[in-house]
Amino acid sequence: MNARHENQKGFSLIELLIVVTIILIIAAIAIPNLMRSKMQANETAAVGALKTLAESTLLYSNTYGGFPHVLTDLGPAAGGTNPTSTSADLIDSVLATGVRSGYKFAYLIVSSDSSGNVLDYSITATPVTPGTTGQRSFYTDPSGTIRGTSSGTADSSSTPIG
Repeated sequence: MNARHENQKGFSLIELLIVVTIILIIAAIAIPNLMRSKMQANETAAVGALKTLAESTLLYSNTYGGFPHVLTDLGPAAGGTNPTSTSADLIDSVLATGVRSGYKFAYLIVSSDSSGNVLDYSITATPVTPGTTGQRSFYTDPSGTIRGTSSGTADSSSTPIG
């Protein structure tokens, strides 16, 4: 036997290829599961945000005599001033922007009276990037019922979620 091969230290090319192959197999299994978990977390956060918005719009209505005109009306007052009908300080500044945890929140006035008071509204939550930040979309209105669908945008006819 050649003495040079007996004293050689380190990994052979075949051993390195086997290790790299094993790492790639583990990554191929783990990454889709991680993405699925992230989407589920975003969807759960969207439902939680819709519950917060439904409660906040009810509190706003009890305080100001009608639902808000825009989502930012529920947001924080600037510079620590007292809350008003245009900055009620009922939700945080991130949610007031209409984008949070991979979801876009759209506030729509459904009806108002002749004085301009909002009588009915709807809020939808849709993934910023469908299939990446979330699979389902969600909907709520003054009833407080959260509805969801995995196809298109949720609306009042979508299935209520538990």
